[in-house]
Amino acid sequence: MEKAKVYFTDFHTVAFGDGLPTKLQKLVRRAGIADLQLDGKFVAIKMHFGELGNISYLRPNYARAIVDVVKELGGKPFLTDCNTMYPGSRKNALEHLECAWQNGFTPLTVGCPILIGDGLKGTDDVDVPVRDGEYIQHAKIGRAIMDADVFISLTHFKGHEMTGFGGAIKNIGMGCGSRAGKCDQHSSGKPSIDVDRCRGCMRCQKECANGGLVFDETTRKMHVDQDHCVGCGRCLGACNFDAIQFDNDAANALLNCRMAEYTKAVVDGRPCLHISLVVDVSPNCDCHGENDVPILPNIGMFVSKDPLALDQACVDACLAAKPIAGSQLAQHLEDPNFVRHHDHFTNSAPESEWQSCLEHAEKIHLGTRAYELIKM
Repeated sequence: MEKAKVYFTDFHTVAFGDGLPTKLQKLVRRAGIADLQLDGKFVAIKMHFGELGNISYLRPNYARAIVDVVKELGGKPFLTDCNTMYPGSRKNALEHLECAWQNGFTPLTVGCPILIGDGLKGTDDVDVPVRDGEYIQHAKIGRAIMDADVFISLTHFKGHEMTGFGGAIKNIGMGCGSRAGKCDQHSSGKPSIDVDRCRGCMRCQKECANGGLVFDETTRKMHVDQDHCVGCGRCLGACNFDAIQFDNDAANALLNCRMAEYTKAVVDGRPCLHISLVVDVSPNCDCHGENDVPILPNIGMFVSKDPLALDQACVDACLAAKPIAGSQLAQHLEDPNFVRHHDHFTNSAPESEWQSCLEHAEKIHLGTRAYELIKM
């Protein structure tokens, strides 16, 4: 397979010169954003708006930079993300939008609408076939994301406590899955119901097509029928009271493979561009309600039409960087009893693993790990 092109620029600027948003615009133009033929097209720009309390997510200024280029080329952009499967400030569209607004993402600041891809309760999804999929035959993707003509991912590249790092594949695969889709990737089992939280409203039962939920008229509580439940996750989005839970029991390697297959479902067969900013490299996901000292220095901006090559290029740049003193990574390496691993990400989060994701992504023809780095 031919090497993919990955375009790169660092975060250096000069006095009275271009700012970083303008530098990013030049980079995406150089990477061929105009080749996407955006005129009159709906363009989904997938990014993470940050959990409340976390301030390491990408600033809205970067989103605005991409939005303005898309509009200059005649596109109709919208920023998007899907609801989370866990309780927090982004588990339904109302709270998700409120969180985005508090973190600085509004139509005024970013220059376009913000749509939550899987709807009000995270149940508005479509089944998308996964070509060459080994674990997922049909991915549950937010409807608004699949309705878009063109797909752009804008990723904050960072560490992650399970997947080693959160790059383009995680932003796309996990991020574009509906609440049920996230369950599909995270969980190998079936839901459980916290009877103390259950209000007996029976909303969840209306979403179940398999007789997997049984209402106890005596206790006025819902229960899972393990013989009929198929683990689809639809009930999760229907519950307004966080009474339904899935255990995150999928092994890291299985999670990584499913995530790669979800990514392929999103990008397969339509024009795409992928952007990753290696900045504020926090040790954990932006889904956390806090962020720790960055483990690595700010490295730069990367753009490619191949999400796998993009992740590989970002990984290589990170592995070549020196850990930041006082960070979680540096503290682990300074501990004489710490068993060192093969790279910065596993040294930062020893329970994590990332190689399987990139290996499987290449196996299912999501892209290539071989790339040519073109510096601007």
